[in-house]
Amino acid sequence: MSLRILLLFLPLWLCAKPFKVATYNVENLFDAVCQGSEYDDYLPGKHCWSKEMVEVKLNHTAEVICDLNADIIGLQEIENGTILEQLRVRLKEVGCNYPYASITHTKESAIQVALLSKFPIQNSYEVKVGEGRGIRNILEVEVAVEKHPLTLFVNHWKSKSYNGYESKRIPYAEKLQSRIATFPPEKAYIILGDFNSDYNAYETLEEHIDDTHGKTALSDVLQTKVGDKLVTEEEIITAPRGVHLTLWQELPVRERWSLKYYGKTSSADQIILPSTLFDGRGVEYVNNSFQVFKPDYLFTKEGYIYRWKVHKKKHSGKGYSDHLPVYAYFDTVPYKIEKKLAVEEKSIEDLYQLDALKYPALLKDVVVVFKRGKHAVVKQRKNGRGIFLFGCAGKLKEGDIYDLIVGQIYHYGGLKEITSLEHIEKKGSVDTERYSLKGIGKTMQQNEVIRGIEGIYRDNHLYWEGKVMPIYFKKRELIPQNGSRLKINYAHLGYYKGLQIVIYDKKDFKILE
Repeated sequence: MSLRILLLFLPLWLCAKPFKVATYNVENLFDAVCQGSEYDDYLPGKHCWSKEMVEVKLNHTAEVICDLNADIIGLQEIENGTILEQLRVRLKEVGCNYPYASITHTKESAIQVALLSKFPIQNSYEVKVGEGRGIRNILEVEVAVEKHPLTLFVNHWKSKSYNGYESKRIPYAEKLQSRIATFPPEKAYIILGDFNSDYNAYETLEEHIDDTHGKTALSDVLQTKVGDKLVTEEEIITAPRGVHLTLWQELPVRERWSLKYYGKTSSADQIILPSTLFDGRGVEYVNNSFQVFKPDYLFTKEGYIYRWKVHKKKHSGKGYSDHLPVYAYFDTVPYKIEKKLAVEEKSIEDLYQLDALKYPALLKDVVVVFKRGKHAVVKQRKNGRGIFLFGCAGKLKEGDIYDLIVGQIYHYGGLKEITSLEHIEKKGSVDTERYSLKGIGKTMQQNEVIRGIEGIYRDNHLYWEGKVMPIYFKKRELIPQNGSRLKINYAHLGYYKGLQIVIYDKKDFKILE
């Protein structure tokens, strides 16, 4: 091949490589100019927030973005266009040039969402979510990838703190769906950002913020689930418009997090795709390319995310963000579906031998022996081991039999727990009495359900028939007076650094005369 012909083909070869799309909540990137809309901690001249501190924050943010090396990156918590431009300049100075950028201009919000791109921006538009302080518009940007148009929606939904009821996230999803409904059926787009919702929001919505009767913005309105389970890669290929796939499913369950909120891991940062990224035309998703960006420097020595540190209301100039970036690759070659390892069938006894699950586990014929709120104890056999479901038993009913797909297991103070269920299939019902135990034997193990014990309560212990065991009441108002004689109707034999009797509700025991 002659050099001239080689040069003709060279641009095509260069364009054929996959490109990276990422999202990153940078945690409050403010400038040093007072505009009246800043958070109190970021008022210039207060709390050590100054031009010098802005320079430090810019350097730290640029370090992460440069190392991440995405071709397109959606950003959250950018104060305004001024600081975004300063960030672009800083990135260019360190060799990470983003020639194209866009940002929202929501007046009621102290922080905006933005996008940096190495591809030309064709159009930019704000999807207005509503009115009121704290509401952030959605940024819609169209870029050209090898002459293929690609639209990106950058989101930052209402957080779960400060009365963050689910109804406050619903409008974001509704506005997105309304906008998507105006697109031609073949339109390629990516939804990304900080959604302040887990990938399985329909399973993890907390009771204290559930004012929608279980309806969630992410799972139900944005339709990342169909029926009672998440949309799969196999299903998204032929899914109708408005149905979406959350890419978190590609990772092992224990790795599905980019944020720790009050000590609890969360998958708030997401990349969500429609069927048009899997149809063999234009821009396509590169299978199994979704990842969390987590270099060592983004973590403290103790293993916590190394967030931007404000100590005693003073900026220290240390840390990065409370979020980790997430990213995925895309290409202009057709998507390739890959056969994945099937769910592995296991027993409850098997789970006690494992510290974590690499792949989801199928538990067949599981009986819900005991259920209180979103917690439950389940067994497969009358004389088999029981295991505790923590916070994921909301849809189960006591006495029913299920096949369950377990997503995650955990140890808490020695207690073995299932903390995530990915699929539930009811199979029947049974009398639970034969699955619970009368009294406590010498070799009793954790996660049994006990009943019919009478004893004396004293100093957080129960004394009966020459035995003694710690007893823990989930609600402080249930704690009886010392010397009270109790009849335990039902209780969970839990474990926290040792076996203990756990009482959840007032119906579970009676104070005798």
